[in-house]
Amino acid sequence: MEDSRTLDDLFMDYRRGQMNKQKLEVLIFFAVREQVYRFKPEGMNRETSNDFISWLYPRISRAIDRYREQGSTFDHYINAMTRLSAREYCLRQKDRKIIEQAWWDVKAEEMMSCAEEEPDYVERGGFREVRNPKQVLTLLLKSYHYLSDDYLARAAPAIGMDREKLKNMVDTLRNQRLAKEEEIRNLRERVYCQFYRCIAFEKRMLAFPPESGRRLQMKRNLEGARKRLLSMRKHLASVRIEAPNWQIANIIGVPKGTVDSNLHSVKKNVEKKAESERRGAADYNQDRPRMQKTAERSVFRRALRSLKAK
Repeated sequence: MEDSRTLDDLFMDYRRGQMNKQKLEVLIFFAVREQVYRFKPEGMNRETSNDFISWLYPRISRAIDRYREQGSTFDHYINAMTRLSAREYCLRQKDRKIIEQAWWDVKAEEMMSCAEEEPDYVERGGFREVRNPKQVLTLLLKSYHYLSDDYLARAAPAIGMDREKLKNMVDTLRNQRLAKEEEIRNLRERVYCQFYRCIAFEKRMLAFPPESGRRLQMKRNLEGARKRLLSMRKHLASVRIEAPNWQIANIIGVPKGTVDSNLHSVKKNVEKKAESERRGAADYNQDRPRMQKTAERSVFRRALRSLKAK
């Protein structure tokens, strides 16, 4: 589909009612696809460009609705939107590759461990019973994101708990984490849109003469948009995907103070054990010279006795 008219002419036809929105979206899509070399950042190859064009299509509809004939032409507006979207797409692709690489690094270790003929835990038949099952249960739920279902199945008998019940608790936390991740993605999308809105307000403001009423109005709009952007960024930074202690307490059915106390006790025990190991290593390093001298004397005595025997 080819059309020699500019994007400004196409948009004017759409405003006059001579063209529906769907046809305008298609024409813009083909125009961007034919001139994608103008927008793609450095390092984007042909295959990535095709993926970017497909990813961009839903944004074209929103761009048409948000455009206002103030400060820039529709052609420049679409060009700026496409260029910023290309940068965002590349950043998302880089983040995705990093996450995939990290995931496969962990998965490769699990696959190698599963490929062993006779793992140790099969011979042991699971973990031994623990002295403080409530503390271990709290620790398992706190670190649920890093535990596999197989590990939970082996740990459940050690704390005197049904395997299915423990798995249901962990599945509840995993579902809540997925909801939090979706909320964070939506917040990031809103922050990006608000950032672009601030840029648009600034461009429109500079297009009007100084001290004009329209410019003052745009300045107020820009200040309000920046405050809103700052508030959204603070809200995004405050969202945590880790399970808080009160959430774990609700799942177990105990007060939040009990969960805090259990985690504090586990932390103290780990610190005490680490301190004991450090002291043992320090004592060994202090006694090492004396042990070496004793060994040297013993060797010298044995050699002297052998010479006397001869």
